[in-house]
Amino acid sequence: MTKADLVEQVYERIGFSKKEAAFAVETVLESIRSALIDGQTVKIVGFGNFVVRHKEARKGRNPKSGEEVTITPRQVVNFKPSQVLKDAVQGGTVGAPGGE
Repeated sequence: MTKADLVEQVYERIGFSKKEAAFAVETVLESIRSALIDGQTVKIVGFGNFVVRHKEARKGRNPKSGEEVTITPRQVVNFKPSQVLKDAVQGGTVGAPGGE
């Protein structure tokens, strides 16, 4: 699914114009992006958590040459799905939030 697909879903389900749907999707994504850049955890009930983790420098190996290299420290974003999402994916059910 792409951002355009999300916009289309909002357009079809809520009845916004495509321009309004695109603005809504972009606003939500920008809010998540900004929070993660600031190092905050983003918790979406019924969906999951996005968490920024700091990874220390470590030794790695170039798989092609076998040469040992140092992997620089960096920030990574991890996603941990909620149990509700895990159960839905496992059971193959897709429902609207709030049980509608």
